[in-house]
Amino acid sequence: MKIEIDDKQFELLLEYEQIKKRIRLIAIQLNVDFENRIPVFIGVLNGSFIFLADLIKEIHISSEVSFVKVSSYEGEKSKGKIKKEIGLQMSLKDRDVIIVEDIVDSGKTLEYLLEMINKENPASVNVCTLLLKPKSLKIQIDEITYVGFEIPDEFVVGYGLDYNGLGRNLRDIYRAV
Repeated sequence: MKIEIDDKQFELLLEYEQIKKRIRLIAIQLNVDFENRIPVFIGVLNGSFIFLADLIKEIHISSEVSFVKVSSYEGEKSKGKIKKEIGLQMSLKDRDVIIVEDIVDSGKTLEYLLEMINKENPASVNVCTLLLKPKSLKIQIDEITYVGFEIPDEFVVGYGLDYNGLGRNLRDIYRAV
């Protein structure tokens, strides 16, 4: 199935049912790994909001949720410069932190976030990302612990990911053709 967003063609990559099943499995692992602890999930806006919403519904341990907003993309290309638009609204000192990302591409945004969060002296920091592009990574990031799907170095849209602000509302994930 092909769709068009703005001026670009996309084809189906991951169906919502596959995404939901994978999220359940990630949540089971998080529930086990953080049993008897109270982690704080930090969603990276705007892209992670749908993933985090579905993930947190499957989390059965006590936990908190917060958000940060950073941006580096314009269209389908990273601008390279990261801009913090909304910062942390809580102390992370001695907390178990789980950064929730929609996608890890080059790793530069994540590197920036890890620096920002580690200044707070958390007890631990892990990254949970729905999508990982291993061939696009420019930086080794050991904190990437929970990965939904590894995908090729292709531009994707849907399930929170956008193209020029459009397509976030799509249930499935599509790749550019």
